[in-house]
Amino acid sequence: MTSNPLRLAGLCRRMLVIVAAVAVPLAALGLASPALAVAHHPTGEFAPFADCPLSTSNLSDCVLAETTSGQLTVGSRTVPIKNKITLQGGFIVNKTTERLEFVGAEDGNTLSKTAQYVPGGLFNIVAPEGLNKEQKEKFDELINKGITGVTETTELAGPASEIGLSTENLIFEEGIALSLPVKIKLGNTFLGSSCYIGSDSNPIVIDFTTGTTEPPAPNKPIKGAAGTLTHNEAFTLITLSGGKLVNNSFAAPEATGCGEPLSFLVDKAVDAELGLPSAAGHNTAILEGQLSTANAEAVRASE
Repeated sequence: MTSNPLRLAGLCRRMLVIVAAVAVPLAALGLASPALAVAHHPTGEFAPFADCPLSTSNLSDCVLAETTSGQLTVGSRTVPIKNKITLQGGFIVNKTTERLEFVGAEDGNTLSKTAQYVPGGLFNIVAPEGLNKEQKEKFDELINKGITGVTETTELAGPASEIGLSTENLIFEEGIALSLPVKIKLGNTFLGSSCYIGSDSNPIVIDFTTGTTEPPAPNKPIKGAAGTLTHNEAFTLITLSGGKLVNNSFAAPEATGCGEPLSFLVDKAVDAELGLPSAAGHNTAILEGQLSTANAEAVRASE
C-alpha cells in the first residue's frame, strides 16, 4: 500500500472499480463495435490490457477488473459467483467537470457474459438432508446441468458510457464508487433465450460502494472494502487486490420474455418463484476481486 499522499492523490483520479459480478453477476456492450475494433497487442506487464480502447485518442487509462467471488440475491434466490466476470475498457477525464467517463472495450466486450448456476434450478430443488459433501455435489450437478438447470447472467443494460464511477469514493470507502445499469438473463431450455429481469429501457441500477450501505428494512448494513493498493515503479500500472463492492438497497422489476410465445403465462410463474418484483431492501449484490488500471500511453508504448 502506497504511503505517499501526493502519489495517492494522483492515483485517486486513475482508479476505477468493478464489478461482478454483478456481480454482481455484469452484457458485453461498448462504444466500439467489433466491426470497427482495432487490434492492439500490448506486451509485458501491460499484456492483459489487449482490449483497452486505445483507438480513443484522449483516453487517460485502461481498466481491467475481475470478479472472482461474491453473490447476487434477487427476490427469494441467491446466486453465488463462481465463474469469473470481467469488466474491461478505459476512461477519459472530462477537463470541464473533472469526472471520469467510461469507454467500453475496443472489441465491444465491456462486461463478459458469464453465466452462473442458480442453486436449485428451475424448481428450487435442494439436496436432501443427510447427504455427505460428495453426494450433495453430485446431486447439485444433476439439478444444475440437467433440463431443470437455470443460469443467471448479469449483462450491461445500455452503452458502456452509462457506467458511473468515482475513484475517490472507491479508495476512501465512502459514497458511490460504481454505478452499474444491468439486466439479468435467466437461461433455461424452457425459459427460452429472451427471459430477462430488467431491460435496456428499464435497467436495474446497482450503486456499489466500498463503504457501508444504508439499506431499507429488512436488509441490514453491510461493509465493502477498497482492497490493497500496489503499483509498479513508474506508477503506470496500479492494482487493487481483495476489494469488495456491495449494495443491498436496489429494486428489481418483474421478469419479461420468458417462455415465448407463452410469456404472458410463464413470466407470472417466474415472478411467483423468484418473488418479483422485489422492492429495495430485499436484494443484495456483492462483488469480490481485483481491479487494475494502466496509463494508456504506457500501454501504447508497450506494443
